[in-house]
Amino acid sequence: MNFEEEISLLIKSRYPLVLVDTIDEHYVLEQLHSLAGSQGFTFYPWSLTKGLRIGANENSFYKTGDPVAMLRIAGDLVKESHSAIFAFSDFDRFLNDASVSRLLKDLLLRIKGTPTTVVLLGAEVKPPADIAPLAARISGGYPDEKQIFSEINKIVADYQLTASHVVADLSPEDLRRIVKTLKGLSLQQVRNALNLCLLKDGVLNGADLKSIEKFKKEAFDRDGILEYFVSEPPGGIAGFDNLKRWISDRKRSFFSDSPLPPPKGLLLLGVQGCGKSLAAKVAAGELGIPLYRLDLTRLYSKYIGETEENLRKALSTVERLAPVCLWIDEIEKIFASSSGDIDGGVSKRVLGTMLTWMQERKDRSFIAATSNDINNLPPELLRKGRFDEIFFADLPDAPAREGILKIHLAKRGLDPSAFDPAGLAKACAGFSGAEIEQAVIAAHYSASGANETISSKHVLEQLRLTRPLSVIKAEAVDFLRNWAKERNILPV
Repeated sequence: MNFEEEISLLIKSRYPLVLVDTIDEHYVLEQLHSLAGSQGFTFYPWSLTKGLRIGANENSFYKTGDPVAMLRIAGDLVKESHSAIFAFSDFDRFLNDASVSRLLKDLLLRIKGTPTTVVLLGAEVKPPADIAPLAARISGGYPDEKQIFSEINKIVADYQLTASHVVADLSPEDLRRIVKTLKGLSLQQVRNALNLCLLKDGVLNGADLKSIEKFKKEAFDRDGILEYFVSEPPGGIAGFDNLKRWISDRKRSFFSDSPLPPPKGLLLLGVQGCGKSLAAKVAAGELGIPLYRLDLTRLYSKYIGETEENLRKALSTVERLAPVCLWIDEIEKIFASSSGDIDGGVSKRVLGTMLTWMQERKDRSFIAATSNDINNLPPELLRKGRFDEIFFADLPDAPAREGILKIHLAKRGLDPSAFDPAGLAKACAGFSGAEIEQAVIAAHYSASGANETISSKHVLEQLRLTRPLSVIKAEAVDFLRNWAKERNILPV
């Protein structure tokens, strides 16, 4: 339901009080005015500066800028009118005053069970504990996809009047993605984002998605708990064929009206350095959605209750940023103490909040979580419904190692055909992708120091000098591989 449908239902249900969290007060007041007119209600907006008015009338009731005087007048109006909507802007700021709080409670008790409703508007409305049970809470001022599409057409049409060139160069797919990316912004924020894109080069096209994503991130993530990352194309990772196929089969559901639900996410287990984090970036790139990493260092706080509040804020931001890929690197670190009480139960509460959100969320957010330590993963996290699939990233086989070598040689401006990737791949059996990358980097330094052109010889030398993790931590690596094999975890 959109905002008008939702608040209309609450009014019909005869809630005496509705709390509307919004940053676009003008939009919400317009919607309420329209709703009141269509249902034959009298509309009474109030603000500290303008007082209590009727509809769009600029003349206010006498001395109703004062909250106490306004509530007394509102009480009298309730006697005369049995169908009204009162909309009070920023009114919760005055509820610390005992007189204001008591008068509001008297008004709500008087209209309880009648068609009259009081609506409190603000960025984050916080009523007193004795008034909160009388209220329903919703978010307002955030247009649905149809309204966003209409706003794009309007802004482009207005801009076209002064331009001498084509303003919009959007394929149907690009337009769908822009509309879905703008969802969650207020109408004014939608206008600001689109105007920024048009002022940059005078054209609205698919390339503006990055600018819109950045605008949205800055608008919502003021606490910096979510860190923006650039995603990777599928060609940026060698191997992982099962994972690429799995994502490719599901990506259309993010931006189409497919009857199939969009995927919720995946969990990547495996050996350290075998591309799990890179796979998360590739997943976001293949799905065509922005990638944000949950910054665990900023999530946890020494103050009681603040860690849980930080998590709730981060998850709420993810919902408003959707469609988005949330990358949780080393997810086991969030729940490291969930089995004990050494942290005062913080990890248990974080686990409960996270699991509930993962199960119940309806937005188009996709979780790409990675883990190196399966022993610290709570069993509740591994069951179906939390993640759509669990993948295991093993040590790369020979074709994958050859692909990794080619990728890292090409990244450094080297021609892979001038080397012997197949021979080098045989020489680095048991190496992880990260260890192969470091061998290429070390070979570059070695050749540069010797004033020579880098060749297979230099790479081979570095491979021989490296003792891979599969040798140093053979028992731990074997345990991981056997664990995944025994449980039939899908290989990447």
